[in-house]
Amino acid sequence: MMEISEKIRVVIVDDIAETRENIRKLLQFEKDVEVVGTARTGKEGIEVTRQTKPDVVIMDINMPDMDGITATEAIRRTNPFTQIVILSVQGDPNYMRRAMLAGARDFLTKPPTVDELSAAVRRAGKMAHEEREKIPPAVQSPSGGMVAGVSAYEGKIIVVYSPKGGVGTTTLVTNLAIALHNAETPVVVVDANLQFGDVAVFLNEQAKNSVVDLAPRVDELDPEVVDSVLLPHKPSGIKILAAPLRPEYAESVTGEQFAKVLQFLRRMFAYVVVDTSCYLSDVVLSSLDVTDVVILLTTQDIPAIKNARVALEVFDVLNIHRKKVLFVLNRYDKRIGITPDKIGESIKQEVIAAIPFDERTAIPSVNRGIPFMLEDKTKPLAKAYFSLAEVVRQRISQVADLELETKKGYSGIFTRVGR
Repeated sequence: MMEISEKIRVVIVDDIAETRENIRKLLQFEKDVEVVGTARTGKEGIEVTRQTKPDVVIMDINMPDMDGITATEAIRRTNPFTQIVILSVQGDPNYMRRAMLAGARDFLTKPPTVDELSAAVRRAGKMAHEEREKIPPAVQSPSGGMVAGVSAYEGKIIVVYSPKGGVGTTTLVTNLAIALHNAETPVVVVDANLQFGDVAVFLNEQAKNSVVDLAPRVDELDPEVVDSVLLPHKPSGIKILAAPLRPEYAESVTGEQFAKVLQFLRRMFAYVVVDTSCYLSDVVLSSLDVTDVVILLTTQDIPAIKNARVALEVFDVLNIHRKKVLFVLNRYDKRIGITPDKIGESIKQEVIAAIPFDERTAIPSVNRGIPFMLEDKTKPLAKAYFSLAEVVRQRISQVADLELETKKGYSGIFTRVGR
């Protein structure tokens, strides 16, 4: 086996969920390989690759929206060091020729064996690392983001909200942030519960600074100042913008100031994950105004479900498109008759993920201040969070496509009016 100083980072693109999962399982035992994302379509593959900047993309050749060869060409234009391994049920030499001309590094026939897949990934990974070394390193700020006001990311803001307290928003925020974070997609967690926020406590950290230190100078922020206020969580690599030390300090931060801080952070980080209070304060409403997606969290009890329905109605009033809302069921217990399907039908919003009930993992994790995503990643709870992270990435890509189509529609209207 070839020696590589860092792991080979892989994205899997295939429109069949079973195929994606099978490839992930084949690679999960390779210690030098890490699957950092998956996508269901060619367009999603391009977006996930743009966000994660992997070494290798395993690309299906036949997909409904865009074929793998067209997606390969697009990825190679924007990420020239990323190597593509094409998968196809057909061993047609014409396909192979077109794939290679598009910039693919290798071509495998479905289903590949473990040896075939791992060998192809390692060959492509070695090439990617060699190509990456030829690219001069960017000058970055201490957070890895930008210098002198130059954006390094078009970061995405993810707001986690529940209208009912005690359903696990902070647990979800801290562990989802770790699932999303890697060297290419750094994550900052922002505590928007300014009176009684616990993000730092959940991560076993003590914060000296908070958003209060940034609010008075939101119009003149720079990366070094922001980075000096952020709290590094060394075990995971994520950064934290903590809540104020005292509840009364919350009054010194306006919703407009908080939104500007989030907008600045999205230029320094790939993902800005925001924990919120159940009360719709100006700060929480401002966060919702600038978010890319909202994770609406509920549990199986009737009050939580009722409040989730009301929250969706509020989102409608706020003009938050339902596509932006990811409805997640936390602490899902199969023994309870209130199923995800029944909840979705009841409030007319599909439950996109059900996080399993596992108090023996979650509660000790909170009490020790060690997120379970840093421990045994083979547990069902950890696997559920990895799956949720993939869903979040995919939905962000879909929302971006939706907004692009909307803009094109408006442009067409204005063009016709101009005529």
